[in-house]
Order: sequence, then structure tokens, then C-alpha cells
Amino acid sequence: MYIAIAGNIGCGKTTLTNMLARHYGWEARFEAVTDNPYLEDYYKDIRRWSFALEVYFLKERFRDLLRIAESEHTIVQDRSIFEGVYVFTANNKAMGNLSDRDFETYMELFEQMINVAKMPDLMIYLRASVPHLVANIQKRGRDYEQTIQLEYLQNLNDRYEDFIFNRYKGRVMVVDVDDLDFEHVPHDFAGIVDKIDRTLFGLFPENM
Repeated sequence: MYIAIAGNIGCGKTTLTNMLARHYGWEARFEAVTDNPYLEDYYKDIRRWSFALEVYFLKERFRDLLRIAESEHTIVQDRSIFEGVYVFTANNKAMGNLSDRDFETYMELFEQMINVAKMPDLMIYLRASVPHLVANIQKRGRDYEQTIQLEYLQNLNDRYEDFIFNRYKGRVMVVDVDDLDFEHVPHDFAGIVDKIDRTLFGLFPENM
């Protein structure tokens, strides 16, 4: 089984991925953020480095998909290839950071990849407001994230809403996280686990 955790920067994807892996005995997979050789350059000059950054992420996520397809374990993944394309790359294109030529090349590459891609059995979308995201970003204190602009986060949120509710065809479970502290409050984490159990294993599964 393959579970993907989706959501904007600072919504708690990595934390929830780790917690679900421990709770269920699933195998956790994480995207290569800090190892991406283009990330710091990207935040300094987004237009110059967007194509290189997006292609690197696409390559890494596709490699993860191939490994997931070969795994005999249940995988829980921090961010999927699908949101990488339909949220982050699409947003970069809309902001003028990718040329038409670069975007077309990228999308042609992605379309070839998804011919062999396995869709998640469940995508868990952590829905968060921009103030909630900002508070989490400031708290974790990554230097390269401190210059992220509010407009950028809002644009990503809008893209996530469109992706989850209009574009993505797989099964989705939405978790509104603004009023939750699932890392420190056991009741909040238990609520998420109960919803996952109902969705994946219940007699009357939930669709959203």
C-alpha cells in the first residue's frame, strides 16, 4: 500500500509522516529537500534556477516512485510527484519563473514518467492557512525559508485547493490542521488515525 502526505510548506507533512510510520509500522519516504543542490540558489534567484530545481525534484520523485512500486512494505511518503508538478511547478510557471519552452519540456518528461507511475492508495491533504504556515516556518528556522513571501505561500495554497479538488483523480482525505497540534496532543493525532482507519479499512470508507 502507498500513502502520500500532501500540503504546503510548513503544514506538518514530515512530522505526520514520521508519526504515521511509527504508529502503523509503515516505511517512511522523504523528499530530498536539504540535499537539493539548487535550493539555496533558487531562493536567491527564483527565475534563474526554477527549471533546474523543478527537474531535480521531478527526477528524485520519479526515482522514489520506482522504488515504491518495487517495495513489499506499506509506504508513507512526504509529498508526491503529482503535487510537485501540479502545485509547485505550475505555480512557478504562472509566476513567470519558467519559460513556455522549459515548462513544455518539463511536462513532456512528467507525462512519460506517469505512464509507469503508481497512484497512491490514499493521499492525505494537510490543509492550512497562510498564518499557520508562517508560524511553523518561523518556528523551525530554516534559513533559506525565512525569505519566502506571503504571496508565494498563498499562491501555493490556491494551487493545492485546485489540485486536490479539481485535478487529482485518486482517493483523498482532507485534514484541516489550523486548530490541531497532532505532534503534541495525543487526541488530535488519534483523530487523524481514526479517520485513516475508517477511510482505508472501515466498512463505510470516507472519500474526503
